[in-house]
Amino acid sequence: MVFSSHLFLFYFLPTALALYYTCPWRWRSLLLTVLSYIFYGWANPWFVFLMLVSTAIDYCAGQFICGRWTIPWCRGEEPAGPGLPSARQRKTALVASMVSNLSLLGFFKYLGFAQTNLNYLLHLFGHEGVRVFEVVLPVGISFYTFQSMSYAIDLYRGHAKPARDFLDFACYVSLYPQLVAGPIVRYQDLADQLVERQHTVGQFAQGVLFLAFGLAKKILLANPMGEVADAAFGASALTPLQAWTGVLGYAFQIYFDFSGYSDMAIGLGLMLGFRFKRNFDLPYISQSITEFWRRWHISLSTWLRDNLYIPLGGNRLGPRRTYINLAAVMLLGGLWHGAQWTFVIWGAIHGALLALERWHGKTTLYARLPRPLPTLLTFGLVLITWVFFRAESLPAALQYLGSMFGLGPRPAATQLLDAVLFAPQYLLIFAVCVLVHWLKWDTWDIAYDLKPVRLVGAAAALTCSVAVLFTQSYNPFLYFRF
Repeated sequence: MVFSSHLFLFYFLPTALALYYTCPWRWRSLLLTVLSYIFYGWANPWFVFLMLVSTAIDYCAGQFICGRWTIPWCRGEEPAGPGLPSARQRKTALVASMVSNLSLLGFFKYLGFAQTNLNYLLHLFGHEGVRVFEVVLPVGISFYTFQSMSYAIDLYRGHAKPARDFLDFACYVSLYPQLVAGPIVRYQDLADQLVERQHTVGQFAQGVLFLAFGLAKKILLANPMGEVADAAFGASALTPLQAWTGVLGYAFQIYFDFSGYSDMAIGLGLMLGFRFKRNFDLPYISQSITEFWRRWHISLSTWLRDNLYIPLGGNRLGPRRTYINLAAVMLLGGLWHGAQWTFVIWGAIHGALLALERWHGKTTLYARLPRPLPTLLTFGLVLITWVFFRAESLPAALQYLGSMFGLGPRPAATQLLDAVLFAPQYLLIFAVCVLVHWLKWDTWDIAYDLKPVRLVGAAAALTCSVAVLFTQSYNPFLYFRF
């Protein structure tokens, strides 16, 4: 189930809100957990059991880490500190959590990728390949495994307090507003809200504004831009103008798709009394790749920084090790997005650019150029990397890049594709995307100031989005594949 669907907007959400606000407080965590499992299991009920297994593993690991339970072979050992179990028990529980979660993620997301590459190597040396098994990728597994695993990691570091009980932790992991596409929420950020949270008319109204503007981003901007991107990336040959137009469409599609979904998640959380942190902060106005990653998918960037970059040594072990750490983290970040070499290359390019900017004093080589050139050049680099993120294969990505710079095959029927890419309605939406982003009309800034004109604008955006939703046949959600 997705937020931008009739099923969610007209059936699930009204029912969920009615049940939530009529339910006694002591039962609300249980109700939210049940609703979240229904939301997640609607397409495939078997995926619910996988999420339950991941939740149970990390809850048990947390119990051992904080000393509520004891591992038999760790009894009698020297405690790690006052009121803490032994260092061996804490480390064993942490390793069990990480290995279990990464094994689940590896099996469902990377088994086919590993087998395909193994076959390539076997064939290269004249051996017969192994059978490649196709495993259905559970929706949102990359998000909830990272979120669930972070609980054990933060407990081990002393950054979080243990959950009161399994129900609280299950509610945290499965909470439907941010379950399938983030933002990735740390347990310590929701711990107090799971116990007690405020419900006010003003906060609920803010949630409606977030939902309305997020839905408008998705339906009115992302989906049409996706049609442009699909037309360009599906063509066998392109002119440079067509190629740049197509990747620009994809840049707007992925931003408004994912930031719109994050806005809806934040809004739904506000309706239920939860406050989530900002996940996107106008990334395309960045003047460097370093700034871009402070603004793009903030919850994932923060997770990678805290749980990979800093444990690897961060910038504490000298410049060379810093560059290696940046490259390694971005490679893994690329692989997290998808089991394809195109994602790995996308991460590698961003890692190299981050390392280059760190070598140059955390600034770009073009930082001293007059504005808006640094922003335009950074955006151009981001567009080039998006080609690898969007292309179906590495050869397709290289061919597309060739078309962007006039090195690809010349199309035989240029005007036919021009009629799609440069249709008046798409040009209008391109203009709206540019205005919304570069004039900084961001949902986060708009929704927290409940002026009457903004409430009217939210009502108009919601009405228009729902009306268009009834007519749209193209309504993909990009991050379901991650």
